[in-house]
Amino acid sequence: MKPYVWSALNVHVHGLQHLDNLSAPFVVIANHSSHLDANLIFGALPRRLSRNLSAGAAADYFFNHKLRAFGTRLFYNAFPVDRGGMRAHRGMSGKLLDEGIPLLIFPEGTRSRTGAMAKFKAGPAGLSIKHQVPILPIALVGAYAAMPYGAKLPVPGRPDVHVVFGNPQRARGGETIADFSERMYRYVVELHDTTARAYGMPTQADFHRAVALRAAASKEALTAGTEEPPSEDASS
Repeated sequence: MKPYVWSALNVHVHGLQHLDNLSAPFVVIANHSSHLDANLIFGALPRRLSRNLSAGAAADYFFNHKLRAFGTRLFYNAFPVDRGGMRAHRGMSGKLLDEGIPLLIFPEGTRSRTGAMAKFKAGPAGLSIKHQVPILPIALVGAYAAMPYGAKLPVPGRPDVHVVFGNPQRARGGETIADFSERMYRYVVELHDTTARAYGMPTQADFHRAVALRAAASKEALTAGTEEPPSEDASS
């Protein structure tokens, strides 16, 4: 997929120096707002790190149809991740890490519909602590604008997209899974916003503000629509 994605976008990769001492196994995390995200990560990573990278994909969507499951496995070396109370594939992430396979997991759990990041689920932080592997945080800047929710293809004109590698992270002494996960969320936001401001692109605060404004406008319209019209004066 890299030749197509790199031809459709103007991809800028930052922070490759942070990968010099990284080796498998590890857990890759990133913000998730576009179908381009996994392709950008696989394509931007050096081959020595992406060669065996396995992407977690929702079992109830990507693995519930034979043809879709085949494509997901072929292009992303994917493994099924259960959500919504399913338990059929429980423990697979840990087994892969124990076998030396690096994982790509989007800790928001699903793709953002607005570009605004949701809080991270604790799974990647828990895997890092339990299996004693580092987390590689990545920020993807501009991917939402390049191919927002609902789009079938990237927008024309080769839009700019930035892949920003942070420093690999491990839990600090005494740090809980929840605290580590929250720290990784703040770190990815920082990576995202530092790059976004440098290139005049929307920050996470901008995305969240737009969401709040749309919600307020929708609420106001709904309220206006339910108000009863003024009654006519009986004497008129």
